[in-house]
Amino acid sequence: MNKLSQEQPNNATYHGTTTVGLVCSDGVILATDTRVTAGGFIAHKRGKKLLQVSDNLAVTISGGVADAQNVIDTLKYYSRSYQIEKGVPLPVKSAARIVSNILFSSRYYPYIAVVIVGGYDKVGGSIYNLDFFGSVLKENVTSTGSGSPVALGVLEEGYQKGMTVAKALPVAANAIIAAMRRNVYTGDHFDIAIIDKSGFREVSEQDKDKLLAHFSDRS
Repeated sequence: MNKLSQEQPNNATYHGTTTVGLVCSDGVILATDTRVTAGGFIAHKRGKKLLQVSDNLAVTISGGVADAQNVIDTLKYYSRSYQIEKGVPLPVKSAARIVSNILFSSRYYPYIAVVIVGGYDKVGGSIYNLDFFGSVLKENVTSTGSGSPVALGVLEEGYQKGMTVAKALPVAANAIIAAMRRNVYTGDHFDIAIIDKSGFREVSEQDKDKLLAHFSDRS
């Protein structure tokens, strides 16, 4: 092993982002900020960290962008293959297991990616939080990234199990906006999406601006 290889694990620093996921009585909500950082450098102000996989599945990503995109591209392949072969959407639990297998198989040279898999299938809405090594946690509410302590504080106060999507949407938005105000690696704007029996849909820019203005006025 050369000197660079020996030093890289100790010197590597991974910063940035806040993502959240909430399970509601009629669907799930996923939300992220849009700031992409490389150390202290803001590489992009409107990066996409909330990615649609299929009509019933989406993910949020934090960590290394290239690593995370590679994992998600593989998940998209398996999701499409399952849809073609079975004629039905890939279940959310199966999607989480696929991501887990991808991450675990690379554990000796891990993908630097933390992923929330969320979606809606015949058993309802569900979300799964997966770390670098493929550990899977099924959650009702979760957050990842450098701003997650702030986001979780907001979610713990505002989230209630069994909330509808309509009532939980402002809670998810407030969690991201609070992290944007208090975490230097989180910021610029946010994306938020709903997945329910009607499929995947993102909240419009107009509605996001209204949420941003509403919670900014309260700060």
